[in-house]
Amino acid sequence: MIQRPTRRRVIQAAAVTGGLAGVGLTSACASEDEGGASGPTLTVAASEVPVGSGLVLDNTYAVVQPTEGEFRAFTAICPHQGCAVREITETEIICPCHSSRFSTTDGTAMSGPADAPLAPAQVTEADGQLTIGPA
Repeated sequence: MIQRPTRRRVIQAAAVTGGLAGVGLTSACASEDEGGASGPTLTVAASEVPVGSGLVLDNTYAVVQPTEGEFRAFTAICPHQGCAVREITETEIICPCHSSRFSTTDGTAMSGPADAPLAPAQVTEADGQLTIGPA
């Protein structure tokens, strides 16, 4: 008897196939200068990023403002298992899945199962707007 795939299996297969195809396209299209990094470019008002903390934009970037007027950004995807980070404190960016903690200073892994840093993203400011994109 032939079993038909469940809806869940079809969606999982599509996600895996799409994800792998995306990696291939990213690698093929990225230049060596870009280091293979890709991702969308997002904007946010600088005033929306709290001083001494930060925010997560579209589960894509973690943007922090350690001191007034100083902005940094990192990918919001935890290198441990691909969960999106959610919470940002004065010194840490926290992944809710397995409690990995990353430095708001440079994205390095501080504790938890993640042993790789959050990838840096580029932040530019103009007219009170931050533009965040791949580094």
